[in-house]
Amino acid sequence: MPADNTVEGLDRLARETVDHRFKALPPDAEGLTVGELAAQRRNLFTGGFTTPVLALSAEALEHNLALLETYAERHGLAFAPHGKTSMSPQLFARQLERGAWGITAAVPHQLRVYRAHGIRRVFLANELVDPVALRWLAGELERDPDFRFICYVDSVRGVELMEEALRGAARPVDVVVELGAGEGARTGARTDADCTAVAGAVAAATNLRLVGVAGYEGEVPDATPERVRDWLHRLVSLAVTLDEDGRFAATDEIVVSAGGSAWFDTVAEVFAELPELSRPVLRLLRSGAYVSHDDGHYRQLTPFNRVPEEGALEPAFRLWAQVVSRPTGQQAFANAGKRDAAYDLDLPEAQVVRDARDGSVRPAAGITVTGLSDQHAWLRTDEDADLEVGDWVGMGLSHPCTSFDKWQLIPVAEADGTVTEYIRTFF
Repeated sequence: MPADNTVEGLDRLARETVDHRFKALPPDAEGLTVGELAAQRRNLFTGGFTTPVLALSAEALEHNLALLETYAERHGLAFAPHGKTSMSPQLFARQLERGAWGITAAVPHQLRVYRAHGIRRVFLANELVDPVALRWLAGELERDPDFRFICYVDSVRGVELMEEALRGAARPVDVVVELGAGEGARTGARTDADCTAVAGAVAAATNLRLVGVAGYEGEVPDATPERVRDWLHRLVSLAVTLDEDGRFAATDEIVVSAGGSAWFDTVAEVFAELPELSRPVLRLLRSGAYVSHDDGHYRQLTPFNRVPEEGALEPAFRLWAQVVSRPTGQQAFANAGKRDAAYDLDLPEAQVVRDARDGSVRPAAGITVTGLSDQHAWLRTDEDADLEVGDWVGMGLSHPCTSFDKWQLIPVAEADGTVTEYIRTFF
């Protein structure tokens, strides 16, 4: 069996045929395999790619992967990055090579993608009560004795539904009690009494095993460092209480998990204070957006802004679109829109212009993205903005999760434009 940090099937991805399914790839590459195209090391700007084209920076990807590996090690944290960000087995492989404990998922489809590529440890940061998905999960656990799976539970009713669907399963499903982040927040048991009741229901179940507690501090209402810290202390206290009640007697390791992309510094701080429990503790961080970072939402809220001595993430995305219309001195239109760029949090940010005449690159001075249609970016331009029809505009994006999901095959380019690989996504 493959080791825990091995992702299977990457060679199959390299053998996939380049064709019309994949946006922006060179038309003359039709019929090549992805691996053959990568071996040609074409240039993003002169190698036949069409616009719009989304690219990832090879250097920024490597930097971000290394930074979170070092951060987790420094703070004694295990790391299960949330795979929903990229849904890319190639990036999962690199995260696992960088010391990740496993990969986090949110829904059964994602879990199936992970298992199709041999991911051995999956933390599903959500409740799972679908009987079809649970029966499929039971089959995976029986088929592969090395497969480790953990998911949330937050209600007695949910425990009952899981127990019913898993009747006759060969292995119990490991679960953690999810503590809600507060009134009006997302999922999770709201009170200590609710959590205790859920833990008791798991203890009475045949096909479930309680292994810890978890939650998502990003849902704390009106979050501040103090409020997030208070909630994390509640989570730690819940682990202590359940341990004192003997609820973790069936496991060799107690899982305490939190940590999105906005407050992992506070998670590290509070988890470092976790008292000794009856069993070893797996302090599990789940941040996912770091792998690409961004030029908007996460640039503003990353914890590294608060702890700059720990390092800094680098935005890896750049969307290149071509100016197709310049109807007035104050307006231009580029050929990338909602089908190509994330727009749920912030609009793209015009950063650079690549001149259509000589290939030179200059800052996108006086150019602002003011809106997106399905296939057009609306650009407001100052009177003296240097922008012509045919120029390429390089844009930074906001929100990695809704950037990856619009592209099935994403070129990874070095600083000089050389494309070294292609990232396959499965949304």
